[in-house]
Amino acid sequence: MTRLTRRALAMGLAALPLPALAQKAAPAPLSAADRALVDSAATYLQGLAEAKGRFVQTDARGATTQGSLYLKRPGKARFEYDKPSGLLVVSDGGNVSIADSRLKTFEAYPLMATPLSLFLAREIKLDKGINVTRVTRMADGFSITARDGRKEAEGQITLTFSNTPLALIGWTVTDAQGASTRIRLTNLTKTSGLAPSLFVLKDPRPKNVGRSKM
Repeated sequence: MTRLTRRALAMGLAALPLPALAQKAAPAPLSAADRALVDSAATYLQGLAEAKGRFVQTDARGATTQGSLYLKRPGKARFEYDKPSGLLVVSDGGNVSIADSRLKTFEAYPLMATPLSLFLAREIKLDKGINVTRVTRMADGFSITARDGRKEAEGQITLTFSNTPLALIGWTVTDAQGASTRIRLTNLTKTSGLAPSLFVLKDPRPKNVGRSKM
């Protein structure tokens, strides 16, 4: 697997810093109906303290991979890719680490430099510090496109929700060139008691191996 492919895989999990999007005019204020959807989404995410499920990832080239995920707010997530992929992505609340057991590589990035931090925050406030640029309605749900207003997390993320029941069903990360990577969630269910070890990923390489970022 090339470095470019690994970066594309991880980008869908918002596990890599994304280049800043081109500056655009400020979006029009949200309507009352749009604001109500944003508020309902924020309330739902705030209540999603721990969850587990499956994901299917489609990168900008149309290639798909899948695996299992575990979420524990604030800040913690684990994405285990199914074989033959050797990829494992873990957020420990401060950093996002990416390990590839087949290539014996390891990379780490600050969680706050990723759009994923928007919905792993301790307090979900989609009206403070975050620019909601668009709310889109669909037949069976809606999506919210947002950027970090403080620009600590560079890039854009679109969260997609179902209506009945209200649930997060995926997200899309878009880079400065307009390339998008999509994550579709299946069987995402609330849970409790997730083992702390799920959210710990240490560099498995011998200490004498160079550990610089790729």
